[in-house]
Amino acid sequence: MRKYWILLLLLVSLVVYAQETQKALVYKINIMQNITPATQRQVKQAFAEADSLHADYFLIHMNTYGGTVLDADSIRTMILQSKIPVYVFIDNNAASAGALISIACDGIYMRPGSSIGAATVVNQTGEAMPDKYQSYMRSTMRATAEAHGKDTIITAENDTLFEWFRDPLIAEAMVDQSIYVEGISDTGKVLTFTPMEAMEHGFCEGIAETVDEVMEQIGVEDFELVTYEPTLIEKIIGFLVNPVVSGLLIMAIIGGIYFEMQSPGIGFPLGIAILAAILYFAPLYLEGLAANWEIVIFVVGIILIFIEIFAIPGFGVAGIIGVILVFTGLVLSLVDNVNFDFEGVQLRGFGVAVTTVVLGIFGGFLMALYLGRKVFTAESGMFKNFALNTVQHANEGYISVETSMLTLKGKEGHAHTVLRPGGKVMIEGEVYDAIAETGFIERAEQVVVTRIEATQIYVDKPENS
Repeated sequence: MRKYWILLLLLVSLVVYAQETQKALVYKINIMQNITPATQRQVKQAFAEADSLHADYFLIHMNTYGGTVLDADSIRTMILQSKIPVYVFIDNNAASAGALISIACDGIYMRPGSSIGAATVVNQTGEAMPDKYQSYMRSTMRATAEAHGKDTIITAENDTLFEWFRDPLIAEAMVDQSIYVEGISDTGKVLTFTPMEAMEHGFCEGIAETVDEVMEQIGVEDFELVTYEPTLIEKIIGFLVNPVVSGLLIMAIIGGIYFEMQSPGIGFPLGIAILAAILYFAPLYLEGLAANWEIVIFVVGIILIFIEIFAIPGFGVAGIIGVILVFTGLVLSLVDNVNFDFEGVQLRGFGVAVTTVVLGIFGGFLMALYLGRKVFTAESGMFKNFALNTVQHANEGYISVETSMLTLKGKEGHAHTVLRPGGKVMIEGEVYDAIAETGFIERAEQVVVTRIEATQIYVDKPENS
């Protein structure tokens, strides 16, 4: 019996020891850039991976001057709904969108010399946006601070006071310069906290130099750190949205279309153009720059250009509209506008987009002309076997019209359809495409073949021939 008690005590000791020696798993993601749709996607992936690893803590290592409000709001929502405790270590800056994300976390830790606040919504030039944007940001900051709860305090005079974990009014003052918080901020100044000020007013739990110090202050000394690494797809998207790469893709689009028009039926150049268009628009769509309607504008423009080239003789309204739509679709997909609202678009950013597209189109034409001579030449081109190298001279008996069609000249028949002036005629029991020389010819009227040019049959009424 004594042996069983000893074994039981030994087993309990092993369980307790295992629990004490088990390392906590800390999952960390670095946000060291402006908040963008890519950041939102990466944070979403990080939360999913942390959950699959059964992480004990989620740590955001932050240094950002802000970014898009919608993406920051999505990240904020993920933090507030997370079952894993979320902490943020502000390495240097947590401004604007960064402040919103930080306030959503369960704990805020700051490096000496860092700051948090200045959450006024601004455009790319740094100018404050209209009040409708500020109102949305104020309410979002207030709701985020309120989400952490409050304590109810009954004073000696039986008054009921509420003490917020993070004061919503202070959070609003980080957005709106007109909000006055007694002893903290004056009207006319947007609130920004240093680490000591943030600690004093409940917007920072501690000051630390490193991630290890942050975890030690949280109360975790022995832990395993797993850091999020962007997936291959994220790295590819980041590469493709580079303006230089976008310009090269535009060159491939224009060059492919040009080659296809010069060499109809091959299909290879058109395939290159389609692939380049997908690689151009897909990452911009995922980044939130290219909207559905901008892609539709580009596609409609391409269709109009092809209609103008292959269906309508000359180059008129359809072609001009097509070129304008293609250019517009390519430019707007590089601009961070909301539908047709360009209020927050910086002139410099629009100029970069226009320059990228213009250089890409111009470079595409030059590339097409150069490669057309170097790649598909009959003598030494890389794809010379794709080109027709044989020359058929007329003096050797080669002609472009079937011999049997030449014998139709002067023969009579009747209109198989109405000729207005084109239509079909029946001659000696065979139906041919034909064009009336003068006026319209009604169905079943007698016709005579007047001439044959380049495989085209011309007919007229017998009395006019």
